[in-house]
Amino acid sequence: MEPDIPPLDDQQLREAFKLFSETSERLSGAYAELQGQVARLSAELAAANGELARRERLSILGEVAAKLAHQLRTPLATALLYVGHLARPGLAEADRVRFADKTLGRLRYLERLIQDMLAFVKGQQGRRTLFAVHALADEVWQAIEPQAATLEVAVQLHREGDDERIEADRQALQGALINLLENAVQASRPGDTVTFTVVTGTAFVAFRVADQGHGIAEADRERLFEPFFTTRGEGSGLGLAIVKQTADAHGGWVEVESEPGQGSRFALFLPVAGRADAKGGQDA
Repeated sequence: MEPDIPPLDDQQLREAFKLFSETSERLSGAYAELQGQVARLSAELAAANGELARRERLSILGEVAAKLAHQLRTPLATALLYVGHLARPGLAEADRVRFADKTLGRLRYLERLIQDMLAFVKGQQGRRTLFAVHALADEVWQAIEPQAATLEVAVQLHREGDDERIEADRQALQGALINLLENAVQASRPGDTVTFTVVTGTAFVAFRVADQGHGIAEADRERLFEPFFTTRGEGSGLGLAIVKQTADAHGGWVEVESEPGQGSRFALFLPVAGRADAKGGQDA
């Protein structure tokens, strides 16, 4: 049986209410102070993370600058050598044409190196627009076909599924796809065929590039998307890093399958505008 509790008189009620009010005010003040501390700590953490990101970015830029200086040196020296030959008096016309062609080749290579470096440093900061994937594929095929033709490599464009629209940095995506196709063409032999296939029908568009080249060793596959990694004597080693950077920035991803002697197959997946729900939903 519970003991009887005497009722509170008016004075006790006033004191109890006063104590409750004072306690509530202290709790409110403590909560406000806690919120202030959380806000200050969050700001300090954001500043620290920003400084860390800035330092990491500066470190990457320093590496880019060092690599750029190293990779520009040889082709620039070669181009200057060819220009020196062009200035020789009495140079035969056939030799003049030959040295001019070699100079242009070196300068174009330098231009591509610089473009790769700038694209990597810039990241994906371009303006995003809504556009159809089939028109983009046509543009990419038209850009790569002349280069492939000079190497006697055929590039076939295929479309599987209806045309879809994606929201992306069109220039960055075009550059990433050209990088994939250039790698495929350069890995091919005269008479080989590279296939460029656009697959739709799910929440993601798949841009697939397949070649009949020499394939990629397993040890190299693990490093393919590292900046500056390359298995070729020439090249910036940034092409596939830019492809991955582009995919990541647009909520997509890249897949690769390759075996030595059996060619390589790359696929860049990007979400369809308004329909993408999850990466796991792609089976294109």
